[in-house]
Amino acid sequence: MKSWTRREFGCLTGAGLLTALSPRKARGQAKARVVVIGGGIGGATVAKYLASSATAVDVTLVEPRQSYTTCFFSNLYLAGLRPFESLGHGYEALARQYGITVIHESAAAIDPAANTVALNNGSKLSYDRLVVAPGIAFRDRALEGYDDAAMEIMPHAWNAGPQSKLLRRQLESMEDGGLFLIVVPPDPFRCPPAPYERASLVASYFQNSKPKAKILILDAKDKFNAQDVFQDAWNRHYPGMIEWLPAQFTGGVTAVDPKTRSVITAGATFKAAVANVVPAQMAGRLAQQAGLTDQSGWCPVDPVTFESALQPGIHLVGDAIIGGDMPKSAFCANSQAKACAFAIAADLAGSERFPAHLFNTCYTYLAPDDAFSNAISFQPVDGKLKRVLNFVSKVEEGADIRRKAARAAEGWYDAFTQDVFG
Repeated sequence: MKSWTRREFGCLTGAGLLTALSPRKARGQAKARVVVIGGGIGGATVAKYLASSATAVDVTLVEPRQSYTTCFFSNLYLAGLRPFESLGHGYEALARQYGITVIHESAAAIDPAANTVALNNGSKLSYDRLVVAPGIAFRDRALEGYDDAAMEIMPHAWNAGPQSKLLRRQLESMEDGGLFLIVVPPDPFRCPPAPYERASLVASYFQNSKPKAKILILDAKDKFNAQDVFQDAWNRHYPGMIEWLPAQFTGGVTAVDPKTRSVITAGATFKAAVANVVPAQMAGRLAQQAGLTDQSGWCPVDPVTFESALQPGIHLVGDAIIGGDMPKSAFCANSQAKACAFAIAADLAGSERFPAHLFNTCYTYLAPDDAFSNAISFQPVDGKLKRVLNFVSKVEEGADIRRKAARAAEGWYDAFTQDVFG
């Protein structure tokens, strides 16, 4: 595979995006009704790009929350480096600037035969096309003892919001010398680098506030992405503070005991002062109920249009789909959503459909002034999404490059959330 510079990669993906942003206008066509369920990154992006396309579309976004709290950058909040309020984004601009009808209600059921969505308030919405962005759910009984009550003692903080605040309070009140334990789930799960970024940033908080504290990561895997970059940073920034134990060493986590804040593996029991337990995941509940998931628990889709492989006329984007080489990340959801919006607009207008240009760009923090970046391009190949180009940070990058990445990440966040929410 060719090695690419970040500039070369940006030029290629930028050119591809400009090509994709060109659905032809349908002349004299009545507005098609598109309902989007889920106002996270994927759903909000689909709604915005459909509403701003040249095709006549009446877009309704169904989302129970008044604002969306980003999971990405929430680790900065946990480390005391960013206020919680900075993670929140409302839907006012989508409604005001793009004419999207935003309904703050939960979807109760989908009827593919009648092309309707039932809401929890008893009303129904009719659609010509439906996009579902259901996010993730936690697998039932993935860990013995980890239920809704346990989550209030050993929070997952994998859906940003109240759980993030709870975990932050626990970290603040933890005595110096205590153990912060992170349970990492098996693949696939939302945002693969996030558990290790969380350990890194919490370690930076401990260095300043609780220097005797320790962090233990109990992983369901035997290796993880960018492991060399993380472990190099842990040795440089936090020597002796972070320990990572793979499944082959522990036998894997099998249960938790919320009463004692203990995590039980096949070979030992670990008692924590603060336990951050991230369970195994699957597609959101609505996708399960609507018959949009296969035996894996995730949603198979056409990699060009993101139409469901199980329910024609329904499209899916974001963490819930089977994305091939594409990770479950916010930027991937955004990229998928744009490709999905352009495919729907082209089909509704009867115009030419352009090839999907899909990519992922993200920043991951190792310390407040040390971050690394990845940029990866994907294309549909033989019915699957395959990695075709990539730029990945290396261990040997200098401190100046990492400091620049940490500063660039702030601008990336602002530009990205502006692109999604208006």
